[in-house]
Amino acid sequence: MTVNFILPRMMPGSPADAAIAKLAQNGPVTPALRASIEAQLGVPKGNLLSQYFQYLNNVVHLNFGVSYSNFPANVSDLVGAALPWTITLVGVVTILSFVIGTVLGAVMAWKRGSAVDATGSVGSSFLSAFPPFWLALMLLYFLGYVTGLFPTSGSYSASAVPEFSFAFFSDALYHAILPGLTILITSLGGWIMGMRNTMISTLGDDYVTFAEANGLHQNTVMLKYAARNALLPNLTSFGLVLGGVVGGSLLVEQVFNYPGVGLLLFQAVTNQDYPLMQALFLMITVSVLIANFIVDVLYGVLDPRTRR
Repeated sequence: MTVNFILPRMMPGSPADAAIAKLAQNGPVTPALRASIEAQLGVPKGNLLSQYFQYLNNVVHLNFGVSYSNFPANVSDLVGAALPWTITLVGVVTILSFVIGTVLGAVMAWKRGSAVDATGSVGSSFLSAFPPFWLALMLLYFLGYVTGLFPTSGSYSASAVPEFSFAFFSDALYHAILPGLTILITSLGGWIMGMRNTMISTLGDDYVTFAEANGLHQNTVMLKYAARNALLPNLTSFGLVLGGVVGGSLLVEQVFNYPGVGLLLFQAVTNQDYPLMQALFLMITVSVLIANFIVDVLYGVLDPRTRR
């Protein structure tokens, strides 16, 4: 929380400077106008120490203040509106990528040296080389602008009414295809290669050799002995990535103008919106801690030795 308080204030300028820079495009800004803008935005007064204790008091009472860049909107309302879109898009795609990548990596390791392994390794390396924002722009251009197969921005159509209905769900899913495909393609290679490399190392352990010598079925050896133990390092990485889901995929959401937490964070940073930045950073930190706690619990389920 202390670092969360300090980081935004280390940026040059202030929230008032960001607002005045926009007004200055239409003419000079007088000192009186600047003072009125600071008063309207509620820019923090006093020294950093007093601001710090005021910040701690607000956080304890879950009062994150008013957004400077979306004045007079409440920070909690803005985050609450953006969070479901990010969790639905990035969360579902991340889990899907982890499951697909882990299964493919296990199969490739089991068939190491075969055409399946060679093709999968080259394909995974190729996919991992794509920067997410570059792939997002390519998909946006070719599948959005050129062919017109998918919408180019937003999370649902302008004519759609946000409600719990099949029509709205279908429209939202249609708008999420391109950003979801971007995240899936760019993250899949890492899960595949991570699982493959770990499982190849596991296949050389004595307990796997002993299981094969006892005549156990190949699928049993692969899933219950090799893959189960090789999954543990991947699970650790998944905990870190899953915690970061709350932070959204900033560049992807920005390219597609998707109204998630990533886009909200970008707007907060560019406008030096202290209250919004502090709330988002704190939420991301807490989500990573919770995700890692869940992973520690799962470790005990998958590997009973860690309970000792």
